[in-house]
Amino acid sequence: MPNALRRTLAAALVAAGLSLPALPAHADTTTPVPIGGGSGIVQQLKQVSPGGGYSFELCTLTAIGHDAEGNLVGLTNAHCFLDADGNKLVGDTVYDNTTPAGTPAANAPATFDFDATMAIGPIGKVTYVSEPNNLLSGGPKGLDYAVIKLDPAKVTPAATVSAPNGSTTIDSIGQVPGFGTRMCKMGHTTGVTCGITLGTDGPWYLTAIWTSPGDSGSPVVNGTALTGTAFGLQHFTPITSILADMNARGGVGAGFHIG
Repeated sequence: MPNALRRTLAAALVAAGLSLPALPAHADTTTPVPIGGGSGIVQQLKQVSPGGGYSFELCTLTAIGHDAEGNLVGLTNAHCFLDADGNKLVGDTVYDNTTPAGTPAANAPATFDFDATMAIGPIGKVTYVSEPNNLLSGGPKGLDYAVIKLDPAKVTPAATVSAPNGSTTIDSIGQVPGFGTRMCKMGHTTGVTCGITLGTDGPWYLTAIWTSPGDSGSPVVNGTALTGTAFGLQHFTPITSILADMNARGGVGAGFHIG
């Protein structure tokens, strides 16, 4: 399971002398924050020392929409919610990454604004974690997606997400186009990058779209149609495969649609 596109900052921060306040029991914001496909998230956030050191991981949302029951739902990669032993962290709390998005030449920092993020408070919880891709480990070839039930009091769905090097708008679901079609992704670390579709690789697709750590879960789009979720090594899972699996499984996320 490649962690190439999720950013991890663990107990080494404590050794480096980083000390921040303990996580607040709760926080509130009067204005929901606009978040969409391509927005950064913070997960696996926990204290690792009594002095306030903490660990966390950073990923990117694939999309936000509603399911058949009217739940506000976010999608990203499954491997964003695996611990060091490979356990699936269903129930993990998700936060907004309040740092500005980056570009390939000037990546977003491998951290986040603690005070700003805690002022918003938790934006949702993970309700399902699929089999990760296991591309490097040789394990089962999973779809590598996670379902997040978002708090509508904290989140306003945004169709367009911007970075210094461009923006991405998602307004529909689309099939993966044919070989050689130019598509783009929006990741919190590197912003908008584009490349051609190279073809299938098992249940996934291979592209020439550049990605970096923290871009896990980036939406891959053909125009304004969401076609997949990037998980690293220039691979992505087709969104149609993910939606079919969600619908067959039922529960939060079933009947997902943009908007």
